[in-house]
Amino acid sequence: MQPKQSYDLAVVGAGPAGLSAATTAAKAGLTVVLIDSAAQTGGQFWRHPNEAELEHFDEAESTGHHHWRQYRSLRATLFQQIKAGLIDYWPNRQVWTISAQQAAPGFLLRSTATLRLHATQSQPDDQQIVSARRLVLATGAADRQLPVPGWDLPGVMAAGGVQAMVKANQIAPGTRAVVAGTGPFLLPVAAGLAEIGVKVLAVCEANSPTRWLPHLAAALPQGGKAVEAVQYATAFARHRIPYKLRTIVREVHGTDQVSGVTLSGIEQRGRVTSKSRRLDVDLVALGWGFTPALELIIGLGAKTKVDLDGSLVAVVDSWQRSSVPGLYIAGEATGVGGSVQALKEGELAGRSAVRETAAVSQTEPQDRRLARAVGRSGRFAAALHQAYPVPEQWSSWLTAETIVCRCEETSFAELSESMAWQGESTPRLTKLTSRAGMGWCQGRICGFATSQLSAQGKGCQASTEQLAPIQKRPIAAPLSLAELAQLDVTETPQESEGRHV
Repeated sequence: MQPKQSYDLAVVGAGPAGLSAATTAAKAGLTVVLIDSAAQTGGQFWRHPNEAELEHFDEAESTGHHHWRQYRSLRATLFQQIKAGLIDYWPNRQVWTISAQQAAPGFLLRSTATLRLHATQSQPDDQQIVSARRLVLATGAADRQLPVPGWDLPGVMAAGGVQAMVKANQIAPGTRAVVAGTGPFLLPVAAGLAEIGVKVLAVCEANSPTRWLPHLAAALPQGGKAVEAVQYATAFARHRIPYKLRTIVREVHGTDQVSGVTLSGIEQRGRVTSKSRRLDVDLVALGWGFTPALELIIGLGAKTKVDLDGSLVAVVDSWQRSSVPGLYIAGEATGVGGSVQALKEGELAGRSAVRETAAVSQTEPQDRRLARAVGRSGRFAAALHQAYPVPEQWSSWLTAETIVCRCEETSFAELSESMAWQGESTPRLTKLTSRAGMGWCQGRICGFATSQLSAQGKGCQASTEQLAPIQKRPIAAPLSLAELAQLDVTETPQESEGRHV
């Protein structure tokens, strides 16, 4: 199958970073294709109700959002550029493999229709290939989860999943909730639940605000964050939401669904104290930060590193260039830093692509100012990671029966036995022998916990060499056998020289 069309720039992901990159490049005159797995733009951060079904468009879709005016402006610009023929926008499509061509610098992207539960079979035109001289990957991140006893019960959800239901569907996933984990993301999740009528009995933060003291210099320039904090404090006071520090959900109770939780206090390093309390709830929202989606990035051979929060992230220079020529990476894939940083990184990636496509060696003053702004946002993100770490001794919360991998139902005891049998355990070998991470999600949910447990078994921290193989997947998105059968196995010499995901 030959490429359907060629572009100056392909952008994967239509969240804050991807939208910013695509519109910036198109405004400067590049031909752009924007590919996204969702039905409408905004990514996870600006997830909103179906635009075609809103009766009160502006009011309903902006519920629970920050920086909404900025999104509306970006969306309007995108639609104008689509209408003018400057951008081809492909929603509902997942890029499942990318080839970097050696003979003629550029990339081949293969995409397929996003898998839907109601889909009955693949259509002949599901497979599409495009080529692009340059590529921006703004693939975002997913909720990071830590296992606790009972977390596999119906009614336990990732904090991001809860927020998605509130923002996109505006429905309450429960009536009595507890929100737990670490980081500022817990605040909008709890506030959003309270605003639609859910009784939030507690927000449990595993860390203490005193951890911010060494990082005040990085926080002071971010005045907008202080305003958001005041807004959340007001919402918590209005809805009488308790905010408990150094507290975790120690166990989730229930038979067929969640009926309650046990909350426990923890010491600074994460050891559980004797203080505990039982709450009756039907919804548990757990959030321990985010894990970047790196499948396409790792498959292209781009350099990665372990970030301050223990996640594997892509390495980029001050212009968002990766170690692969022509590949730029923006947003959470370079380190989780929030929407403001993602917008700036996306714009910088778009401007860098424009400059290098036009073979302009001299940078504009605006580019340099933007690069400095990205640097300042990055310092604030680093401070966040240090102020809200995953507790060092979180594995002491687990029991032998605690499920670590929900897809394969691998328990902590089975995982520990596998690691003990190996002797020199590695996350990938642990995955193969215990089946943790071998199920439907391919380790996207349990991968962080499994890799951390494997490293702890060796008495060390997880390294790049240990984490990268877990996220290296030959097929980066669900693909049916029918679609595989449609592939043209004959390649041009140019294609065969590329590196394939």
